[in-house]
Amino acid sequence: MLDVSRDEITDGSLTRALLVLAAPLVMQNFVQVGQQVIDTFWVGRLGENAVAAVGLNFPLSAFLLAIFVGINAGTQVLVSQRVGADDLTGARRAAFHGIVLALGTGLALGVAVFALSPNVIALFGAEPAVARLAATYLATYALAFPVMGMSDAIEMGFIGWGDSRAALYINVTAVVVNIVLDPFLIFGYWIPGFDGLGIQGAALATGLGYGAGFLLALGMMLRGRDDYTLTRASATLRLDDARELVDVGLPRTGQHAAAQSVRVLIIGIAAAAGGSAALAAYTVGARIASVAFIPASGLAQAAQSVVGQNIGADNPMRASRTTWVGAAIAIVGLSLIGVVQWFVPELLANLFVPDLTPDGLALTVDYLRILVFGYWGIGAMSLFNAGFNGARKTRTSMVADLVKYWGVRLPIAAGGVLLVDGVGVHAVFWAVTVSNVAGAVGTGAYYYYTTNNGMLERAVEVASSPAD
Repeated sequence: MLDVSRDEITDGSLTRALLVLAAPLVMQNFVQVGQQVIDTFWVGRLGENAVAAVGLNFPLSAFLLAIFVGINAGTQVLVSQRVGADDLTGARRAAFHGIVLALGTGLALGVAVFALSPNVIALFGAEPAVARLAATYLATYALAFPVMGMSDAIEMGFIGWGDSRAALYINVTAVVVNIVLDPFLIFGYWIPGFDGLGIQGAALATGLGYGAGFLLALGMMLRGRDDYTLTRASATLRLDDARELVDVGLPRTGQHAAAQSVRVLIIGIAAAAGGSAALAAYTVGARIASVAFIPASGLAQAAQSVVGQNIGADNPMRASRTTWVGAAIAIVGLSLIGVVQWFVPELLANLFVPDLTPDGLALTVDYLRILVFGYWGIGAMSLFNAGFNGARKTRTSMVADLVKYWGVRLPIAAGGVLLVDGVGVHAVFWAVTVSNVAGAVGTGAYYYYTTNNGMLERAVEVASSPAD
C-alpha cells in the first residue's frame, strides 16, 4: 500500500504519489517525537539540572548540525532529478558523494565540538552545574556526528529515489535502539556492578541508536532496493559532482541556521517581555505547533522528491502542479488541525505541561489561538519552498525564510514589545503568525510569477545536463 513506482511519480496520480511518499515520513517524524518524550522521561529521573542541560543542547545541536541539512538537501535533489532523467548511475553517484561529504564534515565537526564543548556551552551563561552536564552531553553526542551524517545522507538518497519506507525503517531502528539502551546506560539497570553513566549515558544511547540506523541504511543500500545501491561505477569521487551537491545544498544550511538563530532571539524577547510565564507559553506553543506541523513536513519532503523527479523527466508542468496540489493538501490539513486547537487550547496546554501557573496557562491559551490563524501559512510555505528546492532553487527558499524570520518576525516581535504600550509578549505571538502568513503569501506569489516566466523549464535544462 505504501509503495509508489518511479513511473507513478512522473506519470500517475499526483495526490496518491504525494500521500504515499509522505505517509512513512510522517510516521517517522512522530516516532522521533516519541523518542524525545521517552528520553525526557529517563533524563528527568536524573534531576532538574539534567533536564535543563539536555534542553540547552536542543537548539544548540540544531544550529551545529545545520551543515548536514545542506548535504541532505543536495543529495535528495540531485538523486531525484537524476532518477527522473533515468540516469541511475549518476543518481547513485550523487548519493555516494553525499555520504562522503557527510563523513568528512561529521568527523571535522565532531572533533571540534568534542574538544571545545565546555567553551561552547559557556557562551550560554548557564549555571555551573547545568553547564557541566550540558558540556558532558554535548561532547558525547558529538562522537556520533559522522554516523548521523552518513545515515541521513543514505536516507535522503532513498527519499530522492522515491523509497520513503526505507527512511522510516532507518529511523525506527535508531529510535528503538535508543529507547532500549536508555535505562541501561543512564542508570545501569539490570547490569550487576554498573551504576550507569548518567547524562553521558543518555547521549551515548542516542549515538548508538544512530549507529544502528546507519548500519541498517548501509546494509539496505549495499543489498539494493529498487536499483538504489552502490556499484563500482557510482562509488567514485568527482569534483564536479561534489561541487554541484554543495551548490544545491549550501543555501539550505544558511536557511536552517538563520531560522534557528532567530528562534533563539525570540525566546529572549519573550522572556524579557513577560518573564517565566511568557517563556513557558511560547515554549509550549512552539512544541504543539511543531507536532501539528509534522504532517506538512513529511508532505514537503515527499513533494521535493516528486518535483525533482519530474524536473529530471522533463515534466515542468507536472512539477508545478505537484507544488500546488501539495500546498492545497497542506493548507486544508493544517487548517483542520487549527480548528481543533482553537476549541481545546486548555486541554493541549495541560497535556504538555500540567503544572502551568494561572498566568502561564492564560498566555498559552492566547498563543495557541493566535497560532491557528497562521497554521495554513506554515504548510503552504513549506510546500512552495519544496517546489523551489526540487528545482534546485534552494537560494530562493533561503531568501524567503530570511525575509520571513529576519525581515518580518523579528522586527514585529522586538518593535511590538519595545514600542507599543500594553502589548507585551502578545507582540511575539502575533509576530509568529503574521510572519507565517506573510511568508506563505509572498512565497506563493513569487512561485506563481517565476513558474509563469520559465523557471521550471530552465531547471529542466540544467537537470538534463549529463552527469557523466
